[in-house]
Parts: sequence; structure tokens; C-alpha cells
Amino acid sequence: MNHLPLIIKREYITKVRNKSFIIMTFLSPLLFITLMSVVAYLTQLNDAKVRTISILDQSGLFQKSFQSSKALKYVYLKGKTDKEAKEIAKASKSYGLLYIKAFPNKLTKNVSVQFFSDESVSPGIISDFEDIIAQRLRYLNLKKIGIDTKDIKSATVDVTIKQENYLGVTSSKMEGYLKLIFGGAAGYLLFMFIIIYGNMIMRSVIEEKTSRIIEVIISSVKPIHLMLGKIIGTSLAGITQFAIWLILGSILMVVISLIFNIDLSASQTPQQMLVSQAIETQGLNMQIQDVLTAFLHLPIANLVIAFVLFFVCGYLLYSSIYAAIGAAVDNETDTQQFMLPVLIPLMLAVYIGFFTVIDNPHGTVSTIFSFIPFTSPVVMLMRIPFGVPVWQQMLSLALLILTFLGTVWFAAKIYRVGILMYGKKPSYKELLKWIKY
Repeated sequence: MNHLPLIIKREYITKVRNKSFIIMTFLSPLLFITLMSVVAYLTQLNDAKVRTISILDQSGLFQKSFQSSKALKYVYLKGKTDKEAKEIAKASKSYGLLYIKAFPNKLTKNVSVQFFSDESVSPGIISDFEDIIAQRLRYLNLKKIGIDTKDIKSATVDVTIKQENYLGVTSSKMEGYLKLIFGGAAGYLLFMFIIIYGNMIMRSVIEEKTSRIIEVIISSVKPIHLMLGKIIGTSLAGITQFAIWLILGSILMVVISLIFNIDLSASQTPQQMLVSQAIETQGLNMQIQDVLTAFLHLPIANLVIAFVLFFVCGYLLYSSIYAAIGAAVDNETDTQQFMLPVLIPLMLAVYIGFFTVIDNPHGTVSTIFSFIPFTSPVVMLMRIPFGVPVWQQMLSLALLILTFLGTVWFAAKIYRVGILMYGKKPSYKELLKWIKY
């Protein structure tokens, strides 16, 4: 009789009724959103602080170049020496003193400007100062050689490149950013899901093994059914937990934003900030209509189907390995020697995805690693938004499924012997013997 459905049901119910599972399911989104809220609130407080910059411009060329904003206030010190300006800036508790010496009348090539401050200065502020000074001096140099800056402005041309393939299908830069976001999110989500719930499967096997419950269960259930039941049951529990996290997290974000007036978007990650800066640099208009148009141009059906298939198969592949590791050891400490070979292909896949696929999704390295089963779930998910032929997706998926079946067979061999083995720390040589039994 096939006991697999019963094992899946048992594993699922056992997991979702566990007190620690219930607590972390409801507590995790609360802690995460609270942390985001605190970071966003502190960011708003930091941005709300107005920094006063004292300026001593002995050249007299920058009187209208520095314009005050919400975050920065500029105060010009006239008719003062550098020593007097320093004392005034200190006494007024200014953020710093920008000291600009007089320049020669000839063309200015290399300029050294000093900024005095008691505390460490933000690199962004220094870069803004350099840009303002460089732009002003550039215009002055143009005037000295007889070029009117108004003529330069009138001759400036805005260029927009329309992207289109040879079949006439158009695309845009916005679509490129959406592809980056989808590919990166899909690959990273799978990576985190494997790490979190793969470890949960491994711990579950170790707990039943050490409590000797496994000896009773194995008398009426085939080891491979028990292993698959644990993998599928724990996976369903993980999906349930993840869905609850998304729902509660979304609700908490809206509630906190409305009640406490905290902009959670202020707590952006460095990756999000880089994308935002890139979008602004390219001059893209982040209107809702543009985003929707770019989103609708994506191969939505292909992305969803491929995401489900590669996500499930990739997770099952690594879960079977985690289950085998759990069966081979008596405690979590002994798992460390086996974890590195599991994590290396995962980390390599993420590295290839973020540093190779995004730059050249159809390059040799990206293509090869999208066919290797232990890296293809992450790499192929990152490649698909950029347009991968269906035959490549099917071939990669077929190799992944075959590898999963082979891994399950090997893992079942280890699982069958390992779950009844106690008191002996296994080695790789020992595992090879178990496979031959």
C-alpha cells in the first residue's frame, strides 16, 4: 500500500501545528516590518536634519552656484580670511566650511578646493560640490576661448534610442529594468527558500532519528516514501508560511505607513538604490503607465510557468540532498562537513546570475550554467526574462528532472541505511558504501 499521501499529510500537519512554527509564522513579518519601519523612520529623521554649509569664496565666481535645499543650507562668508571663516563656521556649528581660493585668469585645468569639517563628510555631498564647481569653471573656460554657453545649451540634443528586434517587436529600457528585477528576485527567492526549508527538512529527519520514532515508522513504510513525504509535506508547510508572510507583511506595511506616516520606501537596499539611480540617470519617466506598458510586453505566461517548474524542481533536487544529510548524521553539528558541497553550487549560481547573466544573458558562461542541473534553477530563471528559446528551457528542465530522479535514488539509498545508523560519525567513504548496499 502506498503510504505517501499519509506521510505528506502527517508531515504537513505536524509542521503547521508546531508552536515554534506558528509563533515564527506570525512573529517574523511583524519583526521584519518593525525593523524596516525603524530604519525608514531613522532615515527620515536623518534626512530631515538641515545641514548648514559655510562658504568662503575668494574667487567671487560661485555666488549663485550653490542653491540651498531642504537638506542643505548655504551661508556665504564675505570679506573674511580663511582663519576667520574657520572660527565662524565652528562657532555657528556648521556642518563644514567650503574654502574656494581665487583662480588665475588663464584657463583653469586642475583645481584644488578645501573643505573643513569636524566630522566625517558624506561622499555624496563632496561629489555634489565637485560637480557644481567643475560645471561653473567649465562654462568660464568656454567663455575665455570665445564660446557662448547659450549656444552650447541651444545645440544640446536629447537622444532616445528605440529598441526593436529584426521581427519588428519593440522594447524599452524600462523593460530591461523589469527583467533585471524579475530575474534577480526569482533567483534570490529560490536560493533563500532552499536554504530555509532545506534545513527544516534536515532538522526534521535528525529529530525523528534521535528520538527513535523512525524505527517504528520504517517498519511499515518504505524509506523512499518516507523521504519524499517529508520533502513534500515540509515544502507545503513552507509555502503556507511564505503565503502568510506575504499577506501579513503587506497588511502591516499599509497599516504602519498610514498610522505612523512612515515612508517604508526610504529604507532601500543598496541594490534598489542603484536601480533607482540608474533609472534617473537614463532620464526614464517612472509613471505608472510606462511601467504597465513595459510589464505587458514581458512574456508573462512563459515567466510564470518557467518560474513554477524550475522553482519546484530545483527545490526538490536540493531537498532530497538535505534529507539524505539529515539521515546520515546524529546531530546538526555533524552536518557541517556535508553542507559546503551543497552550498557551493547554490552560491555559484547566484554569483553567475547577478554578475554574468545580468550583463550578458546569452553569453557562453550564462548559457552553460543554465543547463547544469545544480545551477540551472537559479541561472535559467534569471535568463528567461531576457528571451530564452523554448527548446533551451525544455532541455534544461529535462536535465534538471533527470538529475532530481537520480539524486532521489542516491539519497534514498543513504536514507535507508542512515536513518537506522547511530553513534558513528559518517564520512564520504562511508556514504559510498551505503549507496552500494
